[in-house]
Amino acid sequence: MKQTSSQKLAIEVGKSTSVSALLLHPPHARACFVLAHGAGAGMTHSFMETAAVGLGERGVATLRYQFPYMEKASKRPDPPTAAHAAVRAAVKEAARRCGGLPLIAGGKSFGGRMTSQAQAKEPLAGVCGLAFFGFPLHPAGKPSTDRADHLTDVHVPMLFLQGSSDKLAEPDLLKPVLEKLKPRATLHLVEAADHSFHVPVRSGRNDREVMNEILDALAAWLGTI
Repeated sequence: MKQTSSQKLAIEVGKSTSVSALLLHPPHARACFVLAHGAGAGMTHSFMETAAVGLGERGVATLRYQFPYMEKASKRPDPPTAAHAAVRAAVKEAARRCGGLPLIAGGKSFGGRMTSQAQAKEPLAGVCGLAFFGFPLHPAGKPSTDRADHLTDVHVPMLFLQGSSDKLAEPDLLKPVLEKLKPRATLHLVEAADHSFHVPVRSGRNDREVMNEILDALAAWLGTI
């Protein structure tokens, strides 16, 4: 089904859990991005909505979905096993709804990390690449690279869209990690942007311009894989 407005869906995750999803499928889409939300905000957050609409304008369908904890309005993220199950269910639904389109998967912060963990454990069926909006390399104020260890088991191309002022992924730590993952890993660093891709007024740019930059980078990367 091809459309330019979001279609509400329900995705079964296991035998007893169902989560909401939104499919935006523009005419002549060339790929579908299975897009997971961050830890603190769900699929209808303004960042997620703007990203989906902007990608649609660039010929990329999106399937946004809730993790089970967000569906229940809980503030505590799901354990990895539950999150991974939701990722797999969403990818399966995207394949069914967008038959024939190449699939990429990933998302914002926590959602991107849960997707990469799922991919590392067992490749997601039909997924040919992963894309991350602010991969959370470490907690704020606690520099580490442990959260990237599983990425060595990801064998599809990966795009890291990161802000140079991201307190959850210090560039000096992230760059060496991704260097070791080449040629599978590509980094697009947004000058002065934080983890939410906000930029200070003194940068001379605004959030809309930054969003256009990262969506253009994602669309261009798709053309390379």
